[in-house]
Amino acid sequence: MTLDADAVRAVVEGTHGDPFAVLGPHRVQTPDGAAVAVRAIVPGAAAVRVLPADAPPTPMERLHPAGFFETVLPDRHALVAYRLEVTRDGHITEIEDPYRFPSLLSDFDRHLLAEGTHYRAHEKLGAHPAVLDGVRGVAFAVWAPSARRVSVVGDFNDWDGRSHPMRLHPANGIWEIFVPGLAEGDRYKFEIRGPSVQPLALKSDPYALAFEAETPRTASVVAGLDDFQWGDGAWLAARTRRHPLHEPLSIYEVHLGSWRRVPEEGDRFLDYRELADQLADYVGEMGFTHVELLPVMEHPFYGSWGYQTIGYFAPSRRYGGPREFMAFVDHLHRRGVGVILDWVPAHFPRDPHGLVYFDGTHLYEHADPRQREHPDWGTLIFNYGRKEVANFLLDSALFWLDRYHADGIRVDAVASALYLDYSRKPGEWVPNQFGGRENLGAVAFFRRMNEVVHAAHPGVIVAAEESTSWPMVSRPTYLGGLGFGFKWNMGWMHDVLDYMSLDPVHRKYHHDQLTFGLLYAWTENFVLPLSHDEVVHGKGSLLHRMPGDDWQQFANLRALYAYMWTHPGKKLLFMGGEIGQRREWHHDRSLDWHLLGEGPYHRGLQRLVRDLNRLYRRERALYERDADPAGFAWIDCADWQQSVVSFVRRARAAGDFVLVVCNFTPVPRHAYRVGVPRPGYYRELINSDAGEYGGSNLGNAGGAWAEPTSWQGQPHSLTLTLPPLAVLVLKPS
Repeated sequence: MTLDADAVRAVVEGTHGDPFAVLGPHRVQTPDGAAVAVRAIVPGAAAVRVLPADAPPTPMERLHPAGFFETVLPDRHALVAYRLEVTRDGHITEIEDPYRFPSLLSDFDRHLLAEGTHYRAHEKLGAHPAVLDGVRGVAFAVWAPSARRVSVVGDFNDWDGRSHPMRLHPANGIWEIFVPGLAEGDRYKFEIRGPSVQPLALKSDPYALAFEAETPRTASVVAGLDDFQWGDGAWLAARTRRHPLHEPLSIYEVHLGSWRRVPEEGDRFLDYRELADQLADYVGEMGFTHVELLPVMEHPFYGSWGYQTIGYFAPSRRYGGPREFMAFVDHLHRRGVGVILDWVPAHFPRDPHGLVYFDGTHLYEHADPRQREHPDWGTLIFNYGRKEVANFLLDSALFWLDRYHADGIRVDAVASALYLDYSRKPGEWVPNQFGGRENLGAVAFFRRMNEVVHAAHPGVIVAAEESTSWPMVSRPTYLGGLGFGFKWNMGWMHDVLDYMSLDPVHRKYHHDQLTFGLLYAWTENFVLPLSHDEVVHGKGSLLHRMPGDDWQQFANLRALYAYMWTHPGKKLLFMGGEIGQRREWHHDRSLDWHLLGEGPYHRGLQRLVRDLNRLYRRERALYERDADPAGFAWIDCADWQQSVVSFVRRARAAGDFVLVVCNFTPVPRHAYRVGVPRPGYYRELINSDAGEYGGSNLGNAGGAWAEPTSWQGQPHSLTLTLPPLAVLVLKPS
């Protein structure tokens, strides 16, 4: 035996920090001179022989009952290639020894990973099919700097951590191994021995590209992404030439598991290919420019809607594999529909197989519970100040834009990351180094992320769900901003929904809720969101929140949508809102599509949303100057007694504008005079009370002529009939 018993025992018991220093071929000095010792650990083997490529088989001696074997070969100038012949349960098989292969991580990669600046770390960490010395297998790598031992386990080794302990690179805490014979589709996890003797749950791969399809969806799966043939080159090229701030942006927010299901097949989910076909048809017909998917990243708990992510690089297998999701994105692009992905860098779940306490220490989260735990959601907060953690998240953001051609990301819960005292009482949080409540690590991360993302992918959308008055969220970092392209306008959403939920008789006393948003409309690049958050947790559907009888509820909702589509800011509507979903949304059931066949109101509302989208995309005045105060002007915002507002939206071209007049009471206003900037015939482009939308069909017979009567500070005026609970959009011919 060329090895002392303590080293053998340490490898067998999983306490040896460097198994590659023991296992595989090693030059040794014996009484007979220089030689090569080959050592292997093969649990359960009755006998093992070395099969050198250029010499007869050599039996190996068992040095430990747990399956530690060794043999000594004559010295050679180069370490010989060999295989192992294993006898187990009466069967003889030949295997490659993973410990004869060198590291696949270059010095350059190791340096970037240690530095936290490897923006394609997912290509080095995780599991990747590879060919080494002509042998096919899979290269595994994982970051676990405080672990005493890390092994890759799976079906291929009966989930036995003794079989494949990994090589440690002490400089950066990365463990890696090449396992011959494995391929795409193999399941795996990492068995990690932390600093203490307390065993950890088998860990999913943080960089896994896929997960198992079966419940509980916690095992990672080897996958490749390189052989998909994309067909969206024209779409991507056009995207780089556009700036989304100056383009129409109307987003249909979708939860893939509950948009539609197949009731005749046990209410099963649609898969990615079915979703691609049906969503492309529907969204194209409805006129939306983009779909935004609630987090599609793998999440074992379906009821989290994707917001408890464990697979930051893996699309959910509920609907298909990685290539099927690529086909989904590719198909929507070829049909002219963009794809935005909801992304969750603010927190992660406590699932024991996930990131929590990953290597027996608080690796991805903070050690201090006052910084570690999110008090509202029971989740854990990323330690943005740790360079490897920040790089993990940045790599994830870039990954979806690069490998899956996503057109943007909506960043969830930004406010909860920015504030150290978010949802915390005094004494429950730790101030930053300057005594403030700002999370400086999160601020630095978001700024760096936005700089890198926008430099790498011009034309993509990066939107922040930020619910406070944090300044300059959507301003460039060189001006002191966070660098996001857009910010969700939560204040506008709450004000307008509160206003619309009032009985119209009371609205005149809350007129400021309707108009207040225009005081700050150009402080950020805003998206106006009527999102999933407004139709859950007992809030009811949007229709349910409107006052009055059935007719008035639909009229109110039509007026809300028409006001939103003509108001400065990009648009976002959660699925079901466009058909007047009556029930509160629930992830376990499909939308109630049958409602479209029940009376005129649901179908009419859907037609209105379609026509609003078409109008919005056609009229440059409605989108071109969303972030420019010169693109908007009140005609009258002070008619609070009648709950009427009127304004114009202007395009860049001189004289190109539309007029919007809104009546938020059920009382028709006859001979209502509205000032206008120029003479001519003003044609009705939209009347939300039109009969085809389920309204009373009151209006102006298609338009009205301007009169040379100055009014409301304008040189001309129109005399209009304002339908009840309705919005008119007019344009001079």
